[in-house]
Amino acid sequence: RVTLLELMMAEVSENHAVTSDEMNVFQRHADFLAGCFQEKCEAVLKLTSAEDGEDEEALVTIRLLDVLCEITSKHGQLEHLQALPGLLETAIDTLRLTHLAGKQAVNIFTATHAMTGQEEISHPAVGFKSHLIRLIGNLCYKNKENQDKV
Repeated sequence: RVTLLELMMAEVSENHAVTSDEMNVFQRHADFLAGCFQEKCEAVLKLTSAEDGEDEEALVTIRLLDVLCEITSKHGQLEHLQALPGLLETAIDTLRLTHLAGKQAVNIFTATHAMTGQEEISHPAVGFKSHLIRLIGNLCYKNKENQDKV
């Protein structure tokens, strides 16, 4: 699943002209990915315990967030996802939970707390909070209703 999401990320990242049929397919895929993220977003919180450092559901959720960030960076799909019920609220709630989890244990979600000395940051959850903030920002871009919710 992670590999499939990485392939989707590569496809979404490419800047090429999209036909209306392809746009419809992208929107259906975006709906599906957003639904999966909403269902699985709390799996990332399991990564705060040492024994769950390689939880597959959490890794999939991290990749889902990456793809959603990229999709919401494109104007064609942005308005569709901005109107999706519950996505913004889920992202905000997940951000709150990861912030609290980072305060209660070793904060693996931000790069500044994950570094000790000069070692390389390799934990898959590093940057998760910044990606949540990016998604929230994208969902609020030129959307007064979503801005008021935040």
